[in-house]
Amino acid sequence: QGHAVAQFSLGVLYGAGQGVPQDDVQAHQWFDLAAARSTGEIREIAVNNRDRVADQMTPEDRSEAQRLAREWDAAHPRD
Repeated sequence: QGHAVAQFSLGVLYGAGQGVPQDDVQAHQWFDLAAARSTGEIREIAVNNRDRVADQMTPEDRSEAQRLAREWDAAHPRD
């Protein structure tokens, strides 16, 4: 529903594989969305986590994560 803290938490879960299969593409997507919808310290932490995950990904996987984030963002306009 566009809650940055929930999106950040999904990034953590996918990044660690806690309760879901470990998936760097999904982790990057959710960290990217959290960064786009937050400010201050939460945004900074989301960006740092997104970039940390990105360092472990192929360019193709990073592109896929960015595409998924754009599609999700377009389908869920901000209030």
